[in-house]
Amino acid sequence: MSRLDETRPFLAVNIAILTVSDTRTEADDRSGNTLAELATAAGHRVAERRIVRDDQASIVAQLRRWIADPTIDVVIATGGTGVTGRDVTPEAFHSVYDKEIAGFGELFRMLSYQKIGTSTIQSRATGGVAGSTYLFALPGSPGACSDGWEGILQHQLDNRFRPCNLVELMPRLQEHLTKA
Repeated sequence: MSRLDETRPFLAVNIAILTVSDTRTEADDRSGNTLAELATAAGHRVAERRIVRDDQASIVAQLRRWIADPTIDVVIATGGTGVTGRDVTPEAFHSVYDKEIAGFGELFRMLSYQKIGTSTIQSRATGGVAGSTYLFALPGSPGACSDGWEGILQHQLDNRFRPCNLVELMPRLQEHLTKA
């Protein structure tokens, strides 16, 4: 059974939030605001926020900037995970992954199914790691962002979560690059 180990100190991580949309602005980015509020309330730092168009090259360019930035631990994106012609966020994410975290999308859809039923098949939520940065892409609704945070990310981004979490793995993400 999972639990929080209160004997361990909480370690805040630096999170970049990416909103993928052709229509959203800072003034009406409800999904980005939801993620920022949830992350901040959990004790993490929102290091940066950006809105980029539904364009694979633009998404990849922003992801690569954050992957190269040693101060960014996690990127959480919202939007562009559907099945329409403009939805290219998963393709952008997959093009930069070193490793996919397949269970993230699978678990998101399982949690989503409990709320929206079979409509969850339209979500291509995805997660992975590139360099030493975790990357997660969620659908573009505030509800989906809340579900992804509350059902998965708040636990996996808390180093006190047992039996294991993603934060405790951060120092080991690039161990394949160290010389033996």
